[in-house]
Amino acid sequence: MKPFSFYLLAAAALLPSAAQSATPFEGRWDLVVTPKASGVKIYPDWMEVGVKDGVPAVRIQPRSGSAFYAKEFKTEGTHLSVLWANGTTTWDLDVKDGKLAGSEKRDGKPFADLAGVRAPLLKRNPPKEWTAAEPIFNGKDLTGWEPTDPAAVNHYVAKDGELLNESKGANLKTTRKFDDFKLHIEYNCPAEGNSGVYLRGRYEVQVEYEKVDANDRFHSIGSVYSMLAPAVDLPRKPGTWESFDITLVGRWLTVVRNGVKTIDNQEIAGITGGALDSNEGEPGPFYIQGDHTGGMKYRNITIQVPKK
Repeated sequence: MKPFSFYLLAAAALLPSAAQSATPFEGRWDLVVTPKASGVKIYPDWMEVGVKDGVPAVRIQPRSGSAFYAKEFKTEGTHLSVLWANGTTTWDLDVKDGKLAGSEKRDGKPFADLAGVRAPLLKRNPPKEWTAAEPIFNGKDLTGWEPTDPAAVNHYVAKDGELLNESKGANLKTTRKFDDFKLHIEYNCPAEGNSGVYLRGRYEVQVEYEKVDANDRFHSIGSVYSMLAPAVDLPRKPGTWESFDITLVGRWLTVVRNGVKTIDNQEIAGITGGALDSNEGEPGPFYIQGDHTGGMKYRNITIQVPKK
């Protein structure tokens, strides 16, 4: 296939293509990156091969930041080569028996080994009944929570029934893992604040009150970072208590913010930047960002799960 050039665009789900139906790469892939440097931990990436605006495209979610479209790519049988939008990172991937294997280079130098599997569809019916709401933050201490990185300095404390991030520091995750759920969480985001709530440790619901023009709709408060934008714009309320009611079944998401439905049963295509892993078919923890800004507060965090 002749290489096509793409630059960073607002994220949108790619569509399958009749012209690409013969390529074994079409679809979504959950990736694991193993850096060659000693002491550097493995981390997740994600890739989608399809069509954007009628043209073949490859979309990549790197370790952090936004998903983007590859600058160039080329397929030759069971081999795929990709040039990232930054123009200095390349992927070479081969597919066999539904799995990917390959390598990443940066500035022409070997950087990491790549492995991948097809992302699960996670298409399932909502449960007929949910359990009663159960607190997962007791308001008194951090029982049931721990830093995502044990080496990071944690500045989250329990104070007056609230989970307060006193200053920029560690991200905090639940020790329990969850599959399908209904989450209620209240947040108080100061002006210039930036945080996020990660669902299953993989999909970030953005919490931010940065400058009005700092973020587009795919990166503003209530979005699933670079994947889904809220359908409704609500007034900004920095320094006040607000709420999210979030339902996730498979990869289909509904978000109610301050009593208003802003995302209505929309599919999350893949992991977002900062995901703990790319094992999308498995349960995962909630985690709350603390590594951007201090001053964030959370309270009244409760969970409901499918009733057995």
